[in-house]
Order: sequence, then structure tokens, then C-alpha cells
Amino acid sequence: MIKPAIPSDESRRLQTLRNLRILDTPPEERFDRVTRLAKQVFSTSIALVSIVDADRQWFKSRQGLDAEQTDRDISFCGHAILDDKIMVVNDALTDQRFHDNPLVCGDPNIRFYAGYPLAAPDGSRVGTLCIIDDKPKDLSKEQLQILRELGRMVEEELIAADDSTVDPVTGISNRNGFIAVASHLLSLCKRKCDPATLLTFHLEDLHSLEQRHGRYQGDTTAVEAAHLLMASFRESDVVARISLDVFAVLLASTNLDGAEEVRNRFDRHLNHRNLDTSRLFEMRVQVDSVAYDEDRHKDPEMLLLDGEARIFGTQEEQPAQTAPNAG
Repeated sequence: MIKPAIPSDESRRLQTLRNLRILDTPPEERFDRVTRLAKQVFSTSIALVSIVDADRQWFKSRQGLDAEQTDRDISFCGHAILDDKIMVVNDALTDQRFHDNPLVCGDPNIRFYAGYPLAAPDGSRVGTLCIIDDKPKDLSKEQLQILRELGRMVEEELIAADDSTVDPVTGISNRNGFIAVASHLLSLCKRKCDPATLLTFHLEDLHSLEQRHGRYQGDTTAVEAAHLLMASFRESDVVARISLDVFAVLLASTNLDGAEEVRNRFDRHLNHRNLDTSRLFEMRVQVDSVAYDEDRHKDPEMLLLDGEARIFGTQEEQPAQTAPNAG
């Protein structure tokens, strides 16, 4: 086993890492969303946002791995941050740096590793977005580009202030956060010639609910709606609260027919919730869908505006679809 070398800018790198104030913070959806997507896209058993500290690698986000951190001396990511290119290990058993590494010889039995080095604004490489599997793999040029795109999403989140991209009430992405993530996902769909669909959800009567029962009840209802959406859609879908009473879900690699099938899960969850007689009120949600058109929707904001126009009836292309129990 070969221990990773120490970068020449280690002092500055560690200071930059401290300034990010991310070490030992709780899991966050904005990072978990990317690792879930990476795990799904590359069909690997593990995906991580790994932060390389002075003597450890700590996982800000982890999918498929129970450990919260490991020693830096045995880390693959410690090697990956030594360069600004993606580090790919197709088969760790044939790589002299790792063939007798404890992470290869024992749990999680790493064979394949690919890590995108995460750069802070000053250029310091503070960690990686990495994908790991227990079987040897190869990545095509197209797959490497996708991993770069996902890595850049993580880099943007590393420097973003929570209140600029996250809704403080529900804890999911706000409009700014949605646009930041959607720009990358739509770029990926465009590159792969895959469809994408936006679902827009109008939480009806939220204003009157707050007037009758107070702001706390309005916030509680918004949180409940967010939980219903998170439970209904795929882990790779982008769920956001884009205004007080409007939520949006972006489904990558999904056309309108596929989106309708996925949306049925939300309908079932909503029906189940409204059948609970202990509820103070019936939750009414209006839903509409928009197919992403790269010529029409030049950026995610235009896609959102299209969705809002449909849900509020200011666009006449299609009648709004109404979920059961929407009244």
C-alpha cells in the first residue's frame, strides 16, 4: 500500500477547509441528492462526498456506506486530491497503490473507484465526489463528463450559503437552489438526448389557512407537503419549494407519460393523508406538468415560469391536471 502524499499547498488547503465550516456538520439534502444521483447513474454500490481533513477523510454525504470517516492514510480520496483530474482506479487489486489496502482487502472490498477532486474558490482541493464498487469497472468519456458535471454541482453547494439555496421552513431547495441544480441536470439530459419533465404543485388555500390558524400552521402544512413529495418521487428527482405555496419536481430522463406514472405515487400518498380523520383539514393540491424543450426553455427559470403559468391558468396550451382530493 502507498500512502497518499501531502499536497504542496496543504496549509492553505486546510485553512480553506476550515473556512468552509462544513466538517462534522449534519447530512444535507443538497449534497445527498447528488450522491444518490451518482449512485444511480453509474450503478455503483457506493457514492460519497468525501472531505479530506488533516488526518482523516470525512463523508459529508454517503450512499451505500455506514462508516462516517476513515483514516486519510488508507484513503483513495487522499490520492485523488493531488491532481485536478478525475482519478480512476479500474481494478484496485492490480494497482500497486491499493492492492493491499484494508479497504480493498476488507469491507467495503473496493475494486473500482473514480473520484472528482472538489475545488474551493481559491483552487484548493478539499475532497472528492467519488463513486465506488466491489467489481472492476471502466468509464467512458461520456461518463467521465457526467461525473465532472455532478462534481461541479457539489462545488457550487460547498460555497453556497444555506439561506440562499435552501428553504428555511421545509429544508428542501428553494427557487435559487432548484435553478442551480436543474441547470446541471438539464445539461446532462441535453447531452444524453434524454427527456426531462417538470411537475408543478400548487398547495391550495395555504394563504387562507394561515389567516385562520396562524403562520405556524401554514409552515407545518408546507413541511408536510414537502415530506409527501420527498416520499413520492425518486431519489434522483429534484424537489423544491419555489414560492410560498408552489412546489416543483424535476424528473430527469423522464417524458410526460413517465412523469404521470411517477406522479401517481404522490396521488396515493395524498389520498392516504386525507383519509386520516384526525387531520385538521383536507390538503388540496393542484398538479400540472411541462415537458422540457431546450429551444423554448433556454434556462431553468424559463421552465419554472412555464410551469407556474400552467398551474395558475395563465397559459392555454393544456388544461391543468388536478390531483384527487383537489376539490
